[in-house]
Amino acid sequence: MRWGALLATFSFVLALSVAPAAAADAPATVCTVSDQRLTEMSGLVSDGQWWYAINDGGSKVQVFVLGHDCAVQRVITNSLDPYDPEDLARTPDGTLWLSDTGDNDKKRATVALVALPPQGKATLYRLTYPDGQHDVEALLLDRQGTPYLVTKTPFGDSGVYRPVSALTSPGPTPLEKVGTVEFKTTGTPGGPVAGFGSVLVTGAASSADGTVVALRTYTDAYLYLAPDGDVAAALKRAPVRIPLPDEQQGEALAFEPDGTLLSGGEGAGQPIRAVKNAASLVAPPTQDARDGAPAAAGHESSSGAGGSPGISPVSALILAVVLAGGGLFAVARLRRRSARK
Repeated sequence: MRWGALLATFSFVLALSVAPAAAADAPATVCTVSDQRLTEMSGLVSDGQWWYAINDGGSKVQVFVLGHDCAVQRVITNSLDPYDPEDLARTPDGTLWLSDTGDNDKKRATVALVALPPQGKATLYRLTYPDGQHDVEALLLDRQGTPYLVTKTPFGDSGVYRPVSALTSPGPTPLEKVGTVEFKTTGTPGGPVAGFGSVLVTGAASSADGTVVALRTYTDAYLYLAPDGDVAAALKRAPVRIPLPDEQQGEALAFEPDGTLLSGGEGAGQPIRAVKNAASLVAPPTQDARDGAPAAAGHESSSGAGGSPGISPVSALILAVVLAGGGLFAVARLRRRSARK
């Protein structure tokens, strides 16, 4: 009874905390991934001709090369055994970067990046955080190839980390925290975790010219303007939110060279979907953003997204507990009164 009331109240609070959406087309299915070797897609990039995808986990490096019909054309492999690869990025020279940064149990002494050039063997770069372990499923590369890791947290306050110096192999190279990205709950359906799925960062992508970077949750994508290629500065600007509804476990995100946004996720027979001209929805930053004022994800953007800002997951949870407690208290009083009659 008590948990039922609590969950009902919490669901009501989450329904109130809907962040404004960007004026974007709904995602359209391009094709469906039917290859049984690729049932846990967590990372995706595009070079315009091919799509490159990775599974979550595995005992060796595997990158699946897909045509635009979702059929696997070939598999790039390496015997290096990763711990938990979660995301994929690509530099202009064709090098694929696997983000071996998954850590659900927060027990890894180091995380790693794996560089896989078109010709040559994989190179492992170990990394260490300055403030304890983190679970990370999102990797961004800036124009210079500097990696940025964005944490996955249920409280909507994702940390942004980058190396303090050039990467060394095997390392480890220390990371430094360079920012925090705040996310609000949204009403977009989908994902394996109701409510909180809309604040859990599960993937990232950069446009071909590096002027737009994107983060995604299980349910939404957030696009940030990076006119000078500065990722840390971009993630402090107000984003454009693009809903990605009804994805079973949305984790993959990529830009086509023309600015189309691609999304996909884990599960057998899942689609790859596209939002045309998504990158063009990101307008120049507002004066506040140019002056360095941080903006929380989901707030009104300069693209014209409207609506009322949501509330944070922590605030929602506290409010839910308070409301549920009040409701249970009222029910208990009514029962006591009835018993005395």
